[in-house]
Amino acid sequence: MDNKSVDQYLKLPYTIEITRDDDIDNPGWAARVVELNGCITQADTFEKLGSMIEEAMRLWIEVAMEDGLPIPEPRQIETYSDKFVV
Repeated sequence: MDNKSVDQYLKLPYTIEITRDDDIDNPGWAARVVELNGCITQADTFEKLGSMIEEAMRLWIEVAMEDGLPIPEPRQIETYSDKFVV
């Protein structure tokens, strides 16, 4: 088991997907962390979204640690050689 702290996990480059919700009655923004299944939050403005996703990630990781669940690491960024082999 990994012995990282919550703050160490929060410094890792997780993949965050942000979408705009154009609902007429409740517009805003939503964000989810791809690697942390179910780690989702939303905010009324894009400016508020940054602190909201950090809080959601912190809570997700804390609960996983308390429950003894594995915490996924960020997915690796793929690199390409820029060569096309036939």
